[in-house]
Amino acid sequence: MSLAVVFSRAQVGMQAPLVTVEVHLTNGLPAFSLVGLPETAVKESKDRVRSALINSRYEFPLRRITVNLAPADLPKEGTRFDLPIAIGILAASGQLARAPLRRHEFLGELALSGEMRSVRGALPVTLQARSAGRHLLLPRENAPEASLVQDAVILPASHLLEVCGHLSGTTPIERQPPETATEEPQLLGDLAEVRGQYQAKRALEVAAAGGHNLLMIGPPGTGKTMLASRLQGILPPMTESESLETAAVQSICGHGFQPEHWGRRPFRAPHHTASSVALVGGGSVPRPGEVSLAHNGVLFLDELPEFDRRVLDVLREPLESGAITISRAARQEEFPARFQLVAAMNPCPGGHLGTGRDFDCTPEETRRYLGKISGPLLDRFDIHIEVPRVPRTELYAGESRAAESSVEVRQRVVAARERQYARAGKANSWLAPGETEHHCSLGPAERGLLETAVERLGFSTRAWHRVLRVARTIADLADADRIEGRHLSEAIGYRSLDRAPA
Repeated sequence: MSLAVVFSRAQVGMQAPLVTVEVHLTNGLPAFSLVGLPETAVKESKDRVRSALINSRYEFPLRRITVNLAPADLPKEGTRFDLPIAIGILAASGQLARAPLRRHEFLGELALSGEMRSVRGALPVTLQARSAGRHLLLPRENAPEASLVQDAVILPASHLLEVCGHLSGTTPIERQPPETATEEPQLLGDLAEVRGQYQAKRALEVAAAGGHNLLMIGPPGTGKTMLASRLQGILPPMTESESLETAAVQSICGHGFQPEHWGRRPFRAPHHTASSVALVGGGSVPRPGEVSLAHNGVLFLDELPEFDRRVLDVLREPLESGAITISRAARQEEFPARFQLVAAMNPCPGGHLGTGRDFDCTPEETRRYLGKISGPLLDRFDIHIEVPRVPRTELYAGESRAAESSVEVRQRVVAARERQYARAGKANSWLAPGETEHHCSLGPAERGLLETAVERLGFSTRAWHRVLRVARTIADLADADRIEGRHLSEAIGYRSLDRAPA
């Protein structure tokens, strides 16, 4: 029987559904038919496969070849099916045994010489192959990324001949050893390098401890970007499942995941000219955007009012749900997007409001500038903090006031986050309204303080809940069982824009 069945995987969003490559040879005029909703790159595989087989000294059958990629209603895209199609042709023509194919899955692009080239999305494929209990044969360039999946059997190859030698039993391929993260990820900047800005650094610590969104307002050159880049280094370490989720998102984007970045929380800083598609994802074939690439990490938006308002408003859904759904006429994909939003902005268009410069902006210009950010988006920032100019005495203070390092701050952050997970199973920023009322309860005096602040500052219901969550985080940093007045007062003080003049 001239029929062979080979297993491979497609890519649909974050998933890697099984694709059965069925190859059938029959008598008739030589022809090559590829069916099963293949897009252009998949259709072109027949020419790459033909040249790869011939240049590898195999016979390309001069018969009618039909290749079916099942399920037939699942769109297939990319070059990942080159290797399974080539193996199927060799097995169907009797040049390879069919029995070993049941234990393996195949993934890889073929050069005309038969060499194997890397493909994107190797990590989700590896996770599914492990669940199915099959070995995965893939390009050697993808092996370090795939080996991050513990207990998966990864067989890397550089050439089609190596794959055939392994299947025939003449030259077995050695299993790729698993990658292990034995060291803490290297920090990309130390908080001790930031001179002065003690209130801003305190706010950064609170934001890290509770996973709160942070907005910094201040003139140019006061250290807003420097502070934001240090947040990555004081966040708690990622769990193995978080690391796998983050790596999988980066794997399907085409750049691949670098094993040396394992366990490092991502830090994404798109330019203010980014479109809504670049920010949240999209395309005819849905791809993840910056919010998904920042999953389990930090999304930093510098010069926040310079972003298009419609672009910023698309952030509102993922900020609440932790995921983004991209809908197209033929398909709908969901990507994870649980990120911590940090933004920076000037107090006015000129950037020097309140600094005593002669060219301060007018109140009307300042109102128009702040009006570029919608109220619902501002409400989603738990903390608004002013970042003023650093006095010269602080800049030249030397070692007169030793600043805490990121390692010291991170220890307190980790301890506070552990308290939150022991109490509610999640960070304070992700508490639902009912959970907020339960875990952030106030005494009579504290409730009176909050009600007074709400009356004077006009907090929305969302802002009310966010103040409670920030206060709960401050109490966790202080190792306090209940929210006290000092914790609540500090949390209310982190709503600077609510105190801005109308």
